[in-house]
Amino acid sequence: MAETVVGLVVDKLIPLLTEEAKLLKGVHKEVDVIRHELQSILAFLKDADRRAETEGDTISDGVRLWVKDLREVAFQIEDVTDEYTLHIAQWRQQKQQRSLRLRFIRLLHKGACFVAKLKPRHDIASKIQELKQTVQEIKGRSAPYGFNSTQQAPTTASQNSKWYGPRNDHHFLKETEVVGIESARDELIAKLEGGSPRRTVISLVGTGGLGKTTLAHQVYIRAKELNFDRHAWVEVSPSYNKVELLRNLIKEFCQARKESVPERIDEMDELKVTTKIREYLQGKSYLIIFDDVWNINFWGDIKNALPEDNDKNARIVITTRDVKVANFCKTSSVVHIHELQPMPMEDAWELFRKKAFHSEPEENCPAELENLSREILKRCDGLPLAIVVIAGLLSTKGNSVDEWRNLLTSLSSELESNEHLKSIPKIMSLSYNDLPYHLKSCFLYFGIFPKDYSIPPERLFQQWIAEGFVKPRKDKTLEAIAEEYLVELINRSMVQVTEVGYDGKAESCSVHDLMREIILQKMDDLSFCQVLSGTDSNFRGSTRRISILNSSHDAFESCGELSHVRSVFVFDKDESINYFVSIITKNCKLLKVLYFEGDPSLDHLPEDIGDLFHLRYLSVRGTRVKVLPKSIGKLENLETLNLEKSLVYELTFEISRLRKLRNLIGYQLDENQDFHIDSLRGLKIKNGIGCSKALQQLYCIEANVNLFKELNNLTQMRTLGITKLKNEDGRKLCDSIQKMKQLEFLQVASVSEDETLSLEDLSSPPQFLRQLFLYGHLRTLPEWITKLQNLVEVSIRWSKLEEDPMEALQKLRNLLKLGIDNDAYNGDKLHFKEGAFPKLKELSLCTLSKLQLVVIEEGALRNLEVFAVGPCPQLQELPSGFKHLRNIKEFSLNEMPMNFLMSQNFESLQTETDHIWLSHKIRGNSWALRLDWIMETLKSTPGKSCLHLIFSY
Repeated sequence: MAETVVGLVVDKLIPLLTEEAKLLKGVHKEVDVIRHELQSILAFLKDADRRAETEGDTISDGVRLWVKDLREVAFQIEDVTDEYTLHIAQWRQQKQQRSLRLRFIRLLHKGACFVAKLKPRHDIASKIQELKQTVQEIKGRSAPYGFNSTQQAPTTASQNSKWYGPRNDHHFLKETEVVGIESARDELIAKLEGGSPRRTVISLVGTGGLGKTTLAHQVYIRAKELNFDRHAWVEVSPSYNKVELLRNLIKEFCQARKESVPERIDEMDELKVTTKIREYLQGKSYLIIFDDVWNINFWGDIKNALPEDNDKNARIVITTRDVKVANFCKTSSVVHIHELQPMPMEDAWELFRKKAFHSEPEENCPAELENLSREILKRCDGLPLAIVVIAGLLSTKGNSVDEWRNLLTSLSSELESNEHLKSIPKIMSLSYNDLPYHLKSCFLYFGIFPKDYSIPPERLFQQWIAEGFVKPRKDKTLEAIAEEYLVELINRSMVQVTEVGYDGKAESCSVHDLMREIILQKMDDLSFCQVLSGTDSNFRGSTRRISILNSSHDAFESCGELSHVRSVFVFDKDESINYFVSIITKNCKLLKVLYFEGDPSLDHLPEDIGDLFHLRYLSVRGTRVKVLPKSIGKLENLETLNLEKSLVYELTFEISRLRKLRNLIGYQLDENQDFHIDSLRGLKIKNGIGCSKALQQLYCIEANVNLFKELNNLTQMRTLGITKLKNEDGRKLCDSIQKMKQLEFLQVASVSEDETLSLEDLSSPPQFLRQLFLYGHLRTLPEWITKLQNLVEVSIRWSKLEEDPMEALQKLRNLLKLGIDNDAYNGDKLHFKEGAFPKLKELSLCTLSKLQLVVIEEGALRNLEVFAVGPCPQLQELPSGFKHLRNIKEFSLNEMPMNFLMSQNFESLQTETDHIWLSHKIRGNSWALRLDWIMETLKSTPGKSCLHLIFSY
């Protein structure tokens, strides 16, 4: 696990050696030697990490010590590197702050500064020389262990492990013991039997422990009864040898048919064994299961051995944790991807009972254990591996309530120490061990956040960048690279997407509860982060990050020696936070990330926060901080400043000094009242923002007389939000936007609902613009909107459009989400013509006071899934042509008049509608009238639909 730490340190040393600030004479060479030595160590460090984690013999004690020593010296190198750059920065600041005094006084001051800087530089040089010797000594100690490079090292834990794993149990499962996969099994068998005779690959994709192998084996057992001439089951390891894999394949074919293996098969090279398999399968139908595939090049290694006969079924089933393995097969085969999901609670409970209470009558759970059982089952979170292993252990403990409760309260430590449970973290850790070091750091970051916390990807990207996890690449922004990292973790089934946007991208993500337990253990072993909570509030000084969750005053007071800490996350809501804030700048000189989340007790930041030279990410999101200290202008490395939902409304000129600022987030939204144009409040910045030329996100800012000239300098902008725009400012804003060639998100709100938005002068709109929000008076839509073929979302409010906007907007063929709200349209009819909005998934028509009729022609909105209407007091009937919306999943009517609701025939909604939401505010009318109408509506609603009735005062 030292690979992560060492890799990041090597990445840090490279810019240090090339930066403008020169190292002391001779030390530059020493640093370069350290970098070369660490790079050579990285070549076999993955193997060292694996052996330190899995081996149980005497040599692994030495390996563990070697890995630990290397990790600690890497931390020391990082400390010295950051101390050096901090020292250089402080010296520069002192130099800039020299006053213009008498020459004699200036000379004395200059001499004093020279002496002051000489000693720290000398100390740093001495530390670097010592570290070089230490690294070389550690490298020399590696020889006796015979480490392999990452290309040669076996990474599957099964080869050297002593722990019990239930992986092979699937071979001996009775059909009656299998729970929750019957439907998926039958569906997959139908795919094997039917469809095109072309060579077809079916990929079972999911995280470790979801039951991919069990499902594949049940399919294999049933499929052998089908008319396949040849069949084989082959287990694939992460470090498979291509030729050996092909030899095993033909051996499995022969064994299944009780045939002799071809002579001298073990002596054949790749070409000969590939030819032998092709000859063996030519003209035959065949079924092959390749279990546990990791390498995306796997299909390229075996496809030539598998002939494709258009008259014979050729079927291959692959189980994998990485969806990219499945996608790679598409290069030359038909591919079906089946993504496994966690077990539903009902199936999970049945499986748990079968394993935990198999000796009880009818496998029933004793009443005294039911609550505990269901709590334990919640921790398993639908993961079959965890359910089977934990329930199996509980079955040995009898019906002792105390023993069951002890397991529940100490599950985290039991996963690490209990021999019966070790298979869970081992199997789930295989995915982590397979990651490159920069992705390991990104993945461990999920343990910093509280349990069940939905993490917005954008916030993750900003923090990964601040930490230095994201490796720059030519022609790509750091944010785009960070997004690739997250997609990779999702593809590997290590991160769960908890909310998906209309464009298919993740809007929030998290990790499985048990995976989080494993992350917490690895974070502790690596000194990556310590989570301080009510159960663990004793700070250990070696950790690099602190996450404070629901802690106590003791936890804050225990944070004494913080010099090694690089990141602090506070999710607590405790008045003790003010004590903690007071010691941050004195004790955390090397801090990079400082994150506060929603603590109403926090009302200030330390005045000397500018002393945190390395700080790159600062968030006071949801706190009661009102004013930023003036010293914030000294944070020359700050990249992200998040003031979202705080009480900071105005920024002073010090903001102009933040030349590296990439993200300034400061919007305020009053969620306690109905949304209106004043609900969204931007930051007031009089001047200075134009100096931050690296800005990519400015959301959002109040318009003022100086703003537009400064916006002209922000050509890297990707997200821009402007509030309180006046009519006369429209032309100047358009001039600025035209220079933002990379702009993807634009929100413009006028100073009042009646103020006209003059945006017609945008002759060359940004071609990458994807999301557009216009809040204010528009008589007609600006013509340039129809030129934006990359737009996926448009929202228009308070515009009072005098013509049907659909005539113009339907030219946007890629639009996925559209909102016409808050009297944005002044007419009485909206007409969606045939072919309009072919990709639109979500449509809202809300608070349109004059709308009387909505017409949908056949062929319009053909991919619409979510449709919201209301309040629209003049609307006379349900949208005409609703029956044409064959992909609709959710339809909602919000606060519509009762006479409208009671006069509708809901049978017109058709059976394809999964959910109908009817929301209505009750204002004094008879409950009996409503209950009668509810019963009639339920009778008239299609049987397959689900009617949700929401009444509120």
